[in-house]
Amino acid sequence: MTVLALAALLVAGCGRAQPLPRNETVYKAGMQWGPVSGFNPFMSGDRWPVTQPANDGHLIYEPLFAYNLLSGELDPVLARRLEWVDDRTAHVTLFDGTRWQDGQPLTVGDVVYTYDLVKRYDTPHAAVWNYLERVTAVDDRTVAFTLDAARPHRAMVLHELTMVRIVPQHVWEILERDVDSILEIENRNPVGSGPYTLLRHSPEQVAVERFDDYWGREVHGVPAPRFIVHPIFRSNDAGNLALERNQVDWSQQFVPEIWRMWEDRGAPVGTWFSEAPYFLPATIPSLFINLQRDGLREPLVRRALAYAIDYPRIAETAMSRYSPVARSSMIIPVGVAEQRFFNEEDVAEHGWRYDPEEAVRILEEELGATRGSDGIYVLPDGTRLGPWIAHCPFGWTDWMTALEIVSESARAVGIDVRTEFPEAPVSHDRRYTGNFDLTLWMPEGGQSPAHPWIRFHHVMDNRGVAEMGDIAFRNWNRYQNDEAEALLDAAALTEDEAELAAIYRRLDRIFMRDIPMIGLMYRPWQFYSFNETYWTNFPTEDNPYAPPMHGHTGMQIYVNLKPVER
Repeated sequence: MTVLALAALLVAGCGRAQPLPRNETVYKAGMQWGPVSGFNPFMSGDRWPVTQPANDGHLIYEPLFAYNLLSGELDPVLARRLEWVDDRTAHVTLFDGTRWQDGQPLTVGDVVYTYDLVKRYDTPHAAVWNYLERVTAVDDRTVAFTLDAARPHRAMVLHELTMVRIVPQHVWEILERDVDSILEIENRNPVGSGPYTLLRHSPEQVAVERFDDYWGREVHGVPAPRFIVHPIFRSNDAGNLALERNQVDWSQQFVPEIWRMWEDRGAPVGTWFSEAPYFLPATIPSLFINLQRDGLREPLVRRALAYAIDYPRIAETAMSRYSPVARSSMIIPVGVAEQRFFNEEDVAEHGWRYDPEEAVRILEEELGATRGSDGIYVLPDGTRLGPWIAHCPFGWTDWMTALEIVSESARAVGIDVRTEFPEAPVSHDRRYTGNFDLTLWMPEGGQSPAHPWIRFHHVMDNRGVAEMGDIAFRNWNRYQNDEAEALLDAAALTEDEAELAAIYRRLDRIFMRDIPMIGLMYRPWQFYSFNETYWTNFPTEDNPYAPPMHGHTGMQIYVNLKPVER
């Protein structure tokens, strides 16, 4: 490719920037949806590549371990071993030679400091201290994680060992002096321990460069791409066109009917499975309902809405047949992680399905609502069922389509639901602060040692959640139920499969009774598609050397990619 052609490619796909060698650069898509406001690994929102471990979150900052979606095990990152020395104490041993990108050694003191940092400030990871009593140094390479005696929840602690990225104490103790909260720190010049450093960022792209003095070269290998660039596309459509046109190598975006790229148009595009469902289902994008709104605070209204939604159409059109039809359970009924806890009888007896006639029956016979001249029902106390706004970020075309189907389904039975698609930062802020009627998001997406417990916790545990108007990182509609919280505590105290199954069954029944949210579809933890024009050896079902992930153990993909000789 000529320099002029490469420059044109960069302008078309990534904004105006100096050209990078195409055979040394991997272009990513689907994890950054607006200008980056800093590189603070403790913040939520879009901050590629530091937002979370699943979204290339090991490139600059690294956790102790990574979750492997294929094996369900924790793989080493900064730590080489975890050993339970008694019922409540895990010893975590760091690899020898860990160091920061500024050359300073990465020590057990940095690990202890980081976990203390997330405890002292209201970060998304502060909840790990509900299950920890202390984190202490045992020797110069070993850290002891001691579980809380009252809530010794091993699975949640293991989950957080994969989520909390370790930061350098000698940098962050200076940064935190000048702020009331570390969440105020933009961290424009991040210093991590990972294999990449920040190269540049703009409203059009973020780029990182391989750090060739990476401590983990001998342990984890050397990434093949010298550069990784994430163009900031405004919508899925723009990013998907770039994938098909060889301007993106590896994408986390939803692509409608992706098989048409290779079957109809011959593009060198692939996915984990070569046939439907193409991806591994692992999350439940769900409609969170504001329980404080007039009308929506009534459980029977929520049940009528749940019966009104056309789930088969969402699976067929919004999800392009990548998803089975959504069920009413909080437990995913397919795959190895949670299927053993799914109870078909309870879903049939206590759940819901697409049945608009049943939705109308509930409205008229159980609620006594009457249909107005405009086709919208009004409750006996005069409360009109809507208008309620359902929103998700603009450009997330699969979710936008799903919400349009929700709106059409609801209005067809006499519930006035309308859609709105603000830019991602606005949508995120509305969700965090509870400033919504209906919002589409995933309750603790993905898989981990703590699923499905952590999904119930995110939806049904109000303890430690900020009040409406303040920022909350879970339970965005502030649902509260004492029985559910007691059951969650009981689940945290046992590893017995039969006991856990009984607890999850009770939790699921409470969920299906109260309906604080409605699952609309199943989705992979991350969409995983690739174009092999410039890079090959992406893992697939037939070549499963790494899971189909953009982070966690999927980081091994960067090491194993091979540039195409041209």
